[in-house]
Amino acid sequence: MAKKEKKQPAPPSKEWQATYGDMITLMLCFFVMLYNPTEVDVVSLNQMMATFTGDPNAGGQSLSSGRLADLGNTVNTLPSMEKGKSLGLAVKRAVSLFAPDVKSSRITLTTDERGLIITLAADTFFAPDSATLDMEETRETLLRLAQFLSSDELKDRRFRIEGHTDNTTPNAALWPSNWELSTARATNVLHYLADFGVDEDQFSVSGYANTQPKYSNDMPEGQAYNRRVDIVILDDGHF
Repeated sequence: MAKKEKKQPAPPSKEWQATYGDMITLMLCFFVMLYNPTEVDVVSLNQMMATFTGDPNAGGQSLSSGRLADLGNTVNTLPSMEKGKSLGLAVKRAVSLFAPDVKSSRITLTTDERGLIITLAADTFFAPDSATLDMEETRETLLRLAQFLSSDELKDRRFRIEGHTDNTTPNAALWPSNWELSTARATNVLHYLADFGVDEDQFSVSGYANTQPKYSNDMPEGQAYNRRVDIVILDDGHF
């Protein structure tokens, strides 16, 4: 009598994969709907990108502060935690307020150990070898900046306006050196901000000539970025 052949089990069904794929797709759509690009902290994002790329110009901040950061609190900063929180809120407000200026490269926002730095692109605000502000092009930006610096969350802060130049020699008939040019640009920014309502007593002004370039002066693009005015919202301990 012939043996009956064993029946092979049917292969497992893969129909579940379609259901699983649908579920993953729906979850992805759900989180995309929740994502609001206006809430992205551009400053923090730039810091994270600099951490991955190893940008030497990105300041000394790391991706995560870690526990050792607590050891850096001094007697001066310990009573000022509330001010630190308010500066964090100011950073987020600046990202939202100056989004059009950042997009058009009029302004860049960065942070370092001193605080929040609002950089005015000199090619937009000043003509080469000049300390005269182009008010026709920059009035709205300066007005928003003055309103921001006069806001309640910054009323107890100190600000420093820092002028910078590239490494080219200025017109000797106008400026003895880049020191005078950089200082004049910073001072003129303060004058216009004061006209728009800021309290001059909260400010100090300094000029650094070409001693603190952000980029190489070997190329015209780098020189354009080095010709800048920085408005520093000073963190506690850097007054």
